[in-house]
Amino acid sequence: MKRSGWMVLVLMVAVSAWAASKKMTVAQLEDLLASQHQAGKSDADVAAELQNVELTEELTHSTMNSMSPEVPGQLTTEQLYVLEIRSAVLPAPATDISTAAAPDAAAQKAMLDKAMDYAAKTYAQLPAMSATKVTRRFQDNPQPGKDTFAAKNNATLSVQGTAIRYTASAETPVSLHGGVENAPAKEKTNWGDNGMIAMEGQPPALNAVLQEAQAAGKINWVRWEMVNGMQTAVYSFSVDKKKSHYAVSYCCFPETSQAGNIAMRGTETAGGAGNYMNNANWKNWKGTEPYHGEIFVDPKTGVVVRLDLQAELKGSDPVRVEKQRIDYGEVKVGDKAVIVPVQTLIDTLEQPYPDSPTGRFVFRHTLFAEDYKDYQAGS
Repeated sequence: MKRSGWMVLVLMVAVSAWAASKKMTVAQLEDLLASQHQAGKSDADVAAELQNVELTEELTHSTMNSMSPEVPGQLTTEQLYVLEIRSAVLPAPATDISTAAAPDAAAQKAMLDKAMDYAAKTYAQLPAMSATKVTRRFQDNPQPGKDTFAAKNNATLSVQGTAIRYTASAETPVSLHGGVENAPAKEKTNWGDNGMIAMEGQPPALNAVLQEAQAAGKINWVRWEMVNGMQTAVYSFSVDKKKSHYAVSYCCFPETSQAGNIAMRGTETAGGAGNYMNNANWKNWKGTEPYHGEIFVDPKTGVVVRLDLQAELKGSDPVRVEKQRIDYGEVKVGDKAVIVPVQTLIDTLEQPYPDSPTGRFVFRHTLFAEDYKDYQAGS
């Protein structure tokens, strides 16, 4: 086999091994924490165990809080937050799925019509507001460098992966009009060369999503589900590329012409020994993509309490996965109660170096937890 074939083979095996995990339900996660607690395991040991867990259903915040007596420390708490974000758009545990009979077609349509009416005539008419967005970031492989790839006998490569960990947080003032968050001001952070990415542009607008889903004619009843103690009507939807205005925008990825070569161990040259990317110029990546998801509706009022969204990205895109969940809740702005975004959970998978032949086998998860607070009337 040619040397390049060996390199690709070993890279694929290494990445696959890195991604190996134990799939389990939330109930099994609770049992795992209880057994670790009874065994007197340390915070570091329990956190390491959770790093290998992949949930098959949603870990709700209330359930996560109920686990606190079994949590030995901050490292374990950190991994529970990781599991919460990564499971945000998964099906709820069976205990949260209502056994009530599905409504007939007429009732399904009536509830959906209420939601469409609410989104267009109430949510989209919200006055200007300001708020503070608190963003927490979790990431693996925060800064791949010369030791990310190790060559032996100039023939094989191995990938050294790290667990997803909390990396940073920031508070940002934001403004909203008609329930839509305005595009952020241009940042001075050198994204990309600091080993991180940033989501740019505006979050999806509720009214626009519902309108596009309706225009696509692909909204279907799915189930009853309990959300924060309230029974909601859940509808699935899908929007193809021709009807989509779903904007995906990230900063930053290296320019093709500036992507340096991987320097193999034992073949480094003076002045650039072992650098994976040398003097890269960085560029944004953006696109308008098809997407699908679920809408969670209060059957009595038509208020949308949750929106799940998954962009349908191509395998050649620098961002391979984008899943997000937007939760809406009631807050007081002045003397008026309004329904606004209160939290967004975002799970992404990207290729930090998509234009390097070998870099296409390197993947990085970046998770965002965005909480909105201090809503005020705007101008």
